[in-house]
Amino acid sequence: MVDDILSQVDSDDLHMWWLGQSGYLIQYKGKRLLIDPYLSDSLTKKYASTEKPHVRISELVIDPSLLPRIDIITSSHNHTDHLDGETILPILSNFPECKIIIPEANRDFVSDRLKIDRSIPIGLNDGESFADDVFSIKAIPAAHNAIDRNEEGKCHYLGYLITAGNLRIYHSGDTLFYDEMQSLISEFAPHVALLPINGNLPSRKVSGNLNATEAIDLAKSCKIPYVIPCHYDLFEFNTADVNEFISIAKTKGQPYLVLELGGKCCSRELGILQ
Repeated sequence: MVDDILSQVDSDDLHMWWLGQSGYLIQYKGKRLLIDPYLSDSLTKKYASTEKPHVRISELVIDPSLLPRIDIITSSHNHTDHLDGETILPILSNFPECKIIIPEANRDFVSDRLKIDRSIPIGLNDGESFADDVFSIKAIPAAHNAIDRNEEGKCHYLGYLITAGNLRIYHSGDTLFYDEMQSLISEFAPHVALLPINGNLPSRKVSGNLNATEAIDLAKSCKIPYVIPCHYDLFEFNTADVNEFISIAKTKGQPYLVLELGGKCCSRELGILQ
């Protein structure tokens, strides 16, 4: 699988790899977009001697320093499994022209964690967009557990609506359902939704997410052709059974795709890019 990630795929198809947790690598037209990557053991080390140990139940897909050229990195919020210095810094060292997209509300936090000038990240608030010659990325709110805004009204947690050619992908970040969510997603009409399924259990002492049923209901209500589950099988204390997700999706008639860790899907195989 690592060899597959390292290879340059020369085609008009979009290729997407699941890197674990909420991390994805998207390759299209020779460019690569890295979404919320967590490719280290920084949290396992940080919480090793605490009441909340982050014991891994899956292996690292790839050393971030070995990744091929990355053009854009996105971070949906400040939690380390979505903004990891040990993952992002080697990439920025190898590819200093790489752009990093963040919630504007988090600019100071991000620049401090990554030890970069605060002018370097590209900050978005909900409703704002970034685009280059291949990818377009529009931000919408995420509720983790609520829609949290700073004193200027800017969101600390975002989801991203990603357009690449004719293909549209919704990456929710970490979120629960909120009132405007369905209308914002439906207007974008994504072909694929990347949604968390680990749920919201206060006993974990971490902010919550959609569970399997909620993720499937959201995808179905928005008429999304495929939902791909994420944010599971990383840490013992904060995971979910993907087989439950599969069972519910089948029962409710929602098309889905479950990727193996490090596994890839292709737009042509899904029949959603003409």
